Amino acid sequence: MEHSYNEIFSQSVQSPETFWAEAADRLHWYRKWDRVLDSSNPPFYRWFTGGTTNTCYNALDRHVDEGRGNSLALIFDSPVTGTKERYTYRELRDIVALFAGALQSRGVRKGDRVIIYMPMIPEAVVAMLACARIGAIHSVVFGGFASHELAVRIDDCKPKVIVSASCGIEHSKVVDYKRLLDFAIELAHFKPEICIIRQRDQLKAELNEERDLSWKQSLLGAEPAACVPLESTDPLYILYTSGTTGQPKGIVRDNGGHMVALKWSMEHVYDVKPGEVYWAASDVGWVVGHSYIVYAPLLHGCTTLLFEGKPVGTPDPGTFWRIVSEYGVSVLFTAPTAFRAIKKEDPHGRYMKQYDLSSLRTLFLAGERADPDTVQWAEQKLQVPVIDHWWQTETGWAIAANCQGIEPGPVKYGSASRAVPGYDVRVVNQDMEELPTGEMGDIVIKLPLPPGTMLTIWKADNRFVENYMTRYPGYYQTSDAGYIDEDRYIHIMSRTDDIINVAGHRLSTGAIEAELSGHPDVAESAVIGVHDDLKGQVPLGFLVLKTGVDTPHQQIVKHVIEYVRENIGPVASFKNAVIVDRLPKTRSGKILRSTMRKLANSEPFDIPATIDDPDILEEIRTALSTIGYAT
Repeated sequence: MEHSYNEIFSQSVQSPETFWAEAADRLHWYRKWDRVLDSSNPPFYRWFTGGTTNTCYNALDRHVDEGRGNSLALIFDSPVTGTKERYTYRELRDIVALFAGALQSRGVRKGDRVIIYMPMIPEAVVAMLACARIGAIHSVVFGGFASHELAVRIDDCKPKVIVSASCGIEHSKVVDYKRLLDFAIELAHFKPEICIIRQRDQLKAELNEERDLSWKQSLLGAEPAACVPLESTDPLYILYTSGTTGQPKGIVRDNGGHMVALKWSMEHVYDVKPGEVYWAASDVGWVVGHSYIVYAPLLHGCTTLLFEGKPVGTPDPGTFWRIVSEYGVSVLFTAPTAFRAIKKEDPHGRYMKQYDLSSLRTLFLAGERADPDTVQWAEQKLQVPVIDHWWQTETGWAIAANCQGIEPGPVKYGSASRAVPGYDVRVVNQDMEELPTGEMGDIVIKLPLPPGTMLTIWKADNRFVENYMTRYPGYYQTSDAGYIDEDRYIHIMSRTDDIINVAGHRLSTGAIEAELSGHPDVAESAVIGVHDDLKGQVPLGFLVLKTGVDTPHQQIVKHVIEYVRENIGPVASFKNAVIVDRLPKTRSGKILRSTMRKLANSEPFDIPATIDDPDILEEIRTALSTIGYAT
C-alpha cells in the first residue's frame, strides 16, 4: 500500500535516520556507514559518516554492472551547431574512465580541485563525472563568465587543472572562451599547472605550449581509471554563488548524502522511472545543471538531455517542443523565465501544435517564482500538470514541491506546494516567533537539513555560520519571505530584501508582480521598491509586453495600476510602471531586482558578474529617466 504524504513527511522529520538509511540502501556502498546522521558538531551536520562510496560508480558503472549498459544515458542536442550525439551507459562510462585516467596521469588526486569552464557540450559532463570518479573536487564555472570573476574563483579554490573549450555560442555569437580563460589566469594570483582545451570547429584556440593541452592530446596514452572509494562526507564539488558582499560563496556538496537525496528525489518529487527521458533545460554551470542534468538522472538510470541553445531564437519558439517530440521527453524541468520567453514570442502556442507532445507527463518550474499567469498558460497549452517548486543553490534539491511520486495535491497558483519530506519549514518574525497560518514572515528550516544540502562554504566555516545559521539559531535562514496556508502549502513571495515597506505596511513585490503578469498584454513583469520622501518606499513596476501587442502603452500602464489597486488595495500605493523591451537577468534567468532598485534610486552599484547582457542596464536607465528616476 502506498503511504500518504503526511505519513512520509512525518517519518522524515521524526525519524530522519531510519528514513534516509532506507533511501541509501538503494545505492552502492563499498562500506556501510557507522552513523546515518552525525549531530556532534552543529550546525555542521554530516550524513552517512564512516560510509565509503563513489558517485561516479553509482551514476554509471552500477548500471553497466546490473546489465543496463546498452541503455541510453545521455543525449546531446545543439541547434546552434547542428550537432546531435547519443551515449549509452557503457559508452559514457568508458569515456569518463579514460578522461579520469588522463587527469590522474597529470597528477590529479583525491581532494585536488579542477575548474570546469565549458559550454553545454558532452565533455563538460564527462569532466564532472571523471572528477567524481577519482575523488577530485570539481568546480564548474559558467562558460563565458567574465575573466575577473573566473580569476576570483581560481584564487579561492586553487585548481590543479582547468578544463575548458576554445569557444561557446551565445545569442548566435561565438564567444572566445580561451581568451577569457587566459586573461583570468593572468589576473589570478594562483596559477593552475595545466589547462585542457576542447577545440571546437567554430573557433580553434592557440595553445600555450608550456601549460595547455588539447582534449585529444590529454587522452593520448591515458589508461582508464577505476573508481576511487571515497568517504561519504568527502567533498564532491564546489559551486560558487554570488554573495551579498561581492565575494563569491563556494557551496560545498558531499558525496554520500548528495547521491542519496538526488536519487530519492527522482522517484518521489519528479515521479520518473529508470529508462525514461528526463530533461532539465538548464546549464551545467548552475545548481540545476549539477543536480538534474548530470547527477540525479544518471543515478536513477534515466536518459538525460544536454541542450546547447535557447528557448527562443535557436531557431524559433518551437525548439523545446521539437526536442520533447524527437526524444520522447517524459518530464521537463526549466525556469519560468524560459516559458515567459516562449509565451512572449508565441502567445497562442502555434509552434506547440507542430509537434507530438504526447510523451510529456509533467512540467516542473523553478529558479524564479512562477507567476500564476505563466503556469496557467502552460497548463492550457500543454494539458499536463505544471508544478512550481522551490529550492536554492545551497540546498541542491527541492525544499517545497507538489511531490508527484508520493501523493500529488491540487495545484495552488502562486504556491510551491508543501514541504518536501526532509525539510521542516517554518515561518517566523524578526523575534524568532513562529507566525500563524497565512501571516507573512521569514521562511526558515529547522536543523538538521536533509542529505544533499550544503556542507559549508569552501574554506570559510565561519562565513557559513554567519550567513545561514546565526540570525535564527537552530534554523537555516533561507532569506526568502512568504507564508504557509491552512493546507500547509508554502507561498514564497519574495527574497527578504524584496519586501518593501510602504508607510509601515510590509508588502511583497511578488504579490504585485502576480497582478501585473495577469494583464493579457503583459508577458513578464518585475517590481522594485523605490525611495519616497513621504512613505519611505513605493513600488515601481516594469512591464515586458507580448509580441504583437498594439495597445497604446499609456493605456496598458493605466490598466495595470487599476489592477493592483483593485486586487491588493490602495495601501500598495502603486502608481508608477514603465514598459521595457526586456528585463536584466542572470544567465540562469533570475531577474536582477536589486540592481534595478539601485539604478532607480541613483545608488552606486557594480554590474553583477552573472548578468546575461550588461547593455540592458542602459536601456533600463533610459526608460526610468522618462518617469523621473535614475537621474
